[in-house]
Amino acid sequence: MFDGIYFEFPKLLFVIFFFIACETLCKMKLPSIYFPHASQFIKSNVAASKLLFFLKWLTITMMILALMSPVKDEPYELAPKHGHEIALILDASGSMQERGFDPLNPAASRFDVVKSIVKDFIKKRTNDNMGLVVFGSYSFIASPLTYDKHILSRIVSQLEVGMAGKYTALNEALAQGVNLLKMSKAKSKVAILLTDGYSTAGVDKIPLDVALDMAKKEGVKVYPIGIGDTGPDGYNRAVLMKIAKETGGVAFGASNATQLKEVYKKIDELEKSKIKNETFSYKNYYYFYPLFLALLSLLLYVYLRNKRGSVL
Repeated sequence: MFDGIYFEFPKLLFVIFFFIACETLCKMKLPSIYFPHASQFIKSNVAASKLLFFLKWLTITMMILALMSPVKDEPYELAPKHGHEIALILDASGSMQERGFDPLNPAASRFDVVKSIVKDFIKKRTNDNMGLVVFGSYSFIASPLTYDKHILSRIVSQLEVGMAGKYTALNEALAQGVNLLKMSKAKSKVAILLTDGYSTAGVDKIPLDVALDMAKKEGVKVYPIGIGDTGPDGYNRAVLMKIAKETGGVAFGASNATQLKEVYKKIDELEKSKIKNETFSYKNYYYFYPLFLALLSLLLYVYLRNKRGSVL
């Protein structure tokens, strides 16, 4: 406990020489002015008390040690808050209600499986500032950027299929994800766009090229993920590959839950935050220990002195 303790004001130790000088030179001189024969009277009638002598000097020594301010530097690490800015863009359209995406849990919908995997991804990204965009026929920001992973995971848990409409406004969702990251000054901005379908004509009001220009202007790297099947009844693989190519990301596909877990694991590896924890230290003061001992010894000294009539 006391390893590494040092004194803030070590030079105050020399104060003890003042007390030593006073003990040697000043003893009994003051009462002798008023009572010339007091010293002989005291010497003959009051025995010197070794205990009182010890208590007096213990008090003086402990008070000086307290004034010297014993301290100890206690290091601690500040968790870094300078990782990636990540926008999680999740498709909540009607097709995400389909079941059988997870062979181990065939009764679960695609969206339920996605939510579980996304929450696990959120938990791993401890240093990142993350936000959430949900889309269907329209898109909205379900959570602004936050370091609070517990809050973000709770929001993901409460999402439902169809809460943004049953169709797929893919381009609008990408633009919304860029808007989420727009005000960020982070060097690394990442959007992870997950969908299981095509952009629905007449519903998606933003052209793909416009959304891509927004992403490139803001320096947002997009990782598109298509789940389920490709083709007319699934996601548009060509569009996802175009999004990835033009923004510097990588396009992925996953036909089941196991593959989707591997996709998020791969993205986690590609976008690792290379950040060192910042180490700081604070001073832990221990002056109250000698001060407490000084108080106890002083009280005991006064009590015994008054009881025994000693002048030590």
